[in-house]
Amino acid sequence: MALAKLACVVLMVMVLASPIAQATITCGQVSSGLAPCINYLKVGGAVPAACCNGVRGLNAAAKTTADRQAACRCLQSAATSIRGINFSLASGLPGKCGVNVPYKLSPSTNCNTSNKIK
Repeated sequence: MALAKLACVVLMVMVLASPIAQATITCGQVSSGLAPCINYLKVGGAVPAACCNGVRGLNAAAKTTADRQAACRCLQSAATSIRGINFSLASGLPGKCGVNVPYKLSPSTNCNTSNKIK
């Protein structure tokens, strides 16, 4: 009987804890995925294939709303720490790589509300 009660308590804790969404994507993944894009984001020109591979890989990795919000915050942090980023080029980059991102890549994007997965 005690074992059954313990199992019920464990099951209830698991059920209550499961709705909490946590991002599985890290800023390290975002940084390494987009590292081949930095020169393009500064001076333009042809988008390197390695850059588009990184963009597509990050888009595939960011499956949940929490992942997309985390990626958005990482992108904003990286963009403000790298001098010379052309934000017009940044906002057009996903389209050039054949990726549809549900929010504008911009330092002014509200990562908490504007990028829900539809």
